[in-house]
Amino acid sequence: MKKKATVFLGSISAVIGLICLSGYGYLFKALVINLKKGPLTPSTDDVEKFPSHIVKNANPKQWKKSLRYNKLPLTENIIQELKKTRASSLLIIHNSKLVHEQYWKDKNPYSLTNSFSMAKAILSILVGFAIDDGYLESENQLVSDFLPEYKKSNYGRFLTFRHLMTMQAGLDWEEEYHHPFAENSKQYFVNNLEEQTLGVKMKQMPGESYEYQSVSAQLLGIALKKAIGKSLADYLSEKLWKPLQMEFPAKWSVDEQGLEKAFCCLHAIPRDFAKIGQLIMQDGNWNGKQILSREYCKKLQTPTRENNAFCFNIWADEDSTTKYRFFYGFLGQFIIMVPSKNLVIVKSGFYNRLEVDDKKRPLQVRLLVEEIIGLFNL
Repeated sequence: MKKKATVFLGSISAVIGLICLSGYGYLFKALVINLKKGPLTPSTDDVEKFPSHIVKNANPKQWKKSLRYNKLPLTENIIQELKKTRASSLLIIHNSKLVHEQYWKDKNPYSLTNSFSMAKAILSILVGFAIDDGYLESENQLVSDFLPEYKKSNYGRFLTFRHLMTMQAGLDWEEEYHHPFAENSKQYFVNNLEEQTLGVKMKQMPGESYEYQSVSAQLLGIALKKAIGKSLADYLSEKLWKPLQMEFPAKWSVDEQGLEKAFCCLHAIPRDFAKIGQLIMQDGNWNGKQILSREYCKKLQTPTRENNAFCFNIWADEDSTTKYRFFYGFLGQFIIMVPSKNLVIVKSGFYNRLEVDDKKRPLQVRLLVEEIIGLFNL
């Protein structure tokens, strides 16, 4: 019996060793983290699962509330959609005032929620600030100016910041969320993001075609950090969290080396996410002051020729009667901007089966826009 147990344990050890040698050791980290602190899959409540950098705020200021604040009940269509998709918050800002605010489950106005890929759009905003501050010449600057290893690559020497923001990098990466051996799963839990990211090869010339790849955002974050010479969290604090007088500090998850997970994982309260949407909808103007270049904000929201539903990590809908832009995160996180109605909508949730149109845009975004415009008679 003792001999059998020894053989069994030896076999288990061999399997574990093989998994680690195969590059899947992060699975054990994922298992330990999740068993201790919550769901076995990525969640909007992952803020305490990983180390993080604090995004400091200053002089916090709340949204002004409209006279109609929470006086109009949501339509049945909205209620059923939010219930089905396990919504945790819905905020509606009209004419720069909070007109509706609602939380579900155990959430409240100061519950931090995971941005997931909405962070990619926020990263693109930071690129604009870096251009304004002179750290970058333009969005067309070569990545190899800050990561010299790309000068040696046949394709990489042509790679620009713009290619990374528009998902036209040509990297050899398959975006896959549905099994634990996918590169995206590894990216979420790996100890060294820079090592993983810089190890991804390029398969084609940048700018030739659109392909959504989270590794592009991580590479963008690495290059931007080199350009500005400080952490992304500190720069975000300096350029957005303090000037916009965010109500609450944010937390940006980092790997074991202290590098921000630039592809995701900025944890903030919905009210503060709404301020980012308001700023971009106002083309970078805040309280009468132009804090981000108007020209860059226009570029940020302009769809590309290769995909007219995608801008600089911001999604677009030019097909609907009412045009809008939105930040989009995994499991149904949205910051929606409707300029013609001076409307910002923030919704957070926990649902991985959202229906999408032929351009991969969640149908829920259109439903929210149309129903809310009708509800408030905008």
